[in-house]
Amino acid sequence: MATKTELRLRKRHGRRYAEVAQKVDRSRLYSVDEAIALLKETASARFDEAAEAVFQLGVDPRRNEHRIRGTVTLPHGTGRSVTVLAFAKGEALKEAEEAGADYVGGEDLVKRIEEGWLEFDRVVATPDMMGIVSRLGRILGPRGLMPSPKTGTVTKEIGQAIKEIKQGKLEFRVDEYGQVHSIFGRVSFPEEHLKENLLALAAAILDEKPEDVRGRYVRRVAVSTTMGPGIKVDPDEVVRLAGERI
Repeated sequence: MATKTELRLRKRHGRRYAEVAQKVDRSRLYSVDEAIALLKETASARFDEAAEAVFQLGVDPRRNEHRIRGTVTLPHGTGRSVTVLAFAKGEALKEAEEAGADYVGGEDLVKRIEEGWLEFDRVVATPDMMGIVSRLGRILGPRGLMPSPKTGTVTKEIGQAIKEIKQGKLEFRVDEYGQVHSIFGRVSFPEEHLKENLLALAAAILDEKPEDVRGRYVRRVAVSTTMGPGIKVDPDEVVRLAGERI
């Protein structure tokens, strides 16, 4: 007979979720190794689910200096294909094409986006194109797609930027609740690769710590598959292991 917890989970998420959720002790902080192993064990979808992480930070997103935003190149990539749009002209346009950009152009792409086209995952631009790209701020900004010098997506080295994105470079930013959400691979990755990717992400977040933060910076960490339950990870261990990478 199903327990009350199982029945509640089935009602909210379905039978499959309820079954795998029973494997997770919600009152426990798992070690990084235990959490990664359990993450793979709770994968139940018929597709290769993403491995996702949430970091709850001790910041105030209402303050400009606490609006954390950065990038990280995962050692083992993201495991997914990324569609890159590049705003460039002249020699930079040719460089972007040779680097593997899926769409390259200028005013023509701006008009398509203004008309509602958004079939891309990342946007890069050379500095001389930002005059026209700025018109898209209201469209790309809320979606986290607006090119920025801080994340290396506004650069004269556009070919290198595209190659890094294709190889697994991610952008991350804190949301209004002080959380950073990001993928760090796929369930099919070996456990060691997932661990290395997670710690690389954590190290990049640690590197963005505002100078005036007092007390705990990384307060909580959880990992999950796309369709699976959250697994709480010991934040002290995550910080210690990630700190060794900086």
